[in-house]
Amino acid sequence: MSIQAGKEYLKQFGLEDKVLEFEVSSATVELAAQAVGVEGRRIAKTLSFKVGEDAILILAAGDAKIDNKKYKATFSAKAKMLSPGEVVELIGHAIGGVCPFGIKDGVRTYLDESLKRFDTVFPAVGSSNSAIELTTDELEKYAQNYVGWVDVCKGWQDEEAE
Repeated sequence: MSIQAGKEYLKQFGLEDKVLEFEVSSATVELAAQAVGVEGRRIAKTLSFKVGEDAILILAAGDAKIDNKKYKATFSAKAKMLSPGEVVELIGHAIGGVCPFGIKDGVRTYLDESLKRFDTVFPAVGSSNSAIELTTDELEKYAQNYVGWVDVCKGWQDEEAE
């Protein structure tokens, strides 16, 4: 199971005990927000794309949407999300549990600026009923194959930061 890969990856940092597992699904931003008990925008959703032959992950706030123009300017490619089958094959987690922990080698991870307005955020940990609470500094430190911060989303600037 993918949650095992996520937990195993986090174990090296002593974070495996911080993983939250729910009796209910947290596969969508709305469900995750209900399970955790926070606003949806504090859920760090993990979006998976293909750039050339490579898979990349972008973690963004729950209320952010990919801005195709910004994405193309950043990655020199059109935003092409992976199919559900490609997500499992190239990333190692299924949709609903995709996260930057316990992923396949070569998958690059980026964090979107939309996350920076929160003290802590909640990414999944490999399953559709898991999460972990991390500061953005911790997320940057512990995200596997972390490359850097990007500004490729829209729709979140209208909301005031908490």
